[in-house]
Amino acid sequence: MTHFLGMIGPWQILMLILILFIIPVIFAIIDIVKHEFEGYGKIIWLLVVLFFYPIGVVLYFLIGRSQRIKKV
Repeated sequence: MTHFLGMIGPWQILMLILILFIIPVIFAIIDIVKHEFEGYGKIIWLLVVLFFYPIGVVLYFLIGRSQRIKKV
């Protein structure tokens, strides 16, 4: 067991942190900025994603994306 743990280095830990924590926030922010929302929806979703991580990111992808204004 200790042999397996010796194979995990700082770069692998950094990549795991990037994948699990930073990349979903970046995707959510880019998606919010690129689309239109009614009223203050864009600002509210940006604040939810930034201040209530990780639940804010999950809520945006489950609820917020359906609140975007659809282009005709």
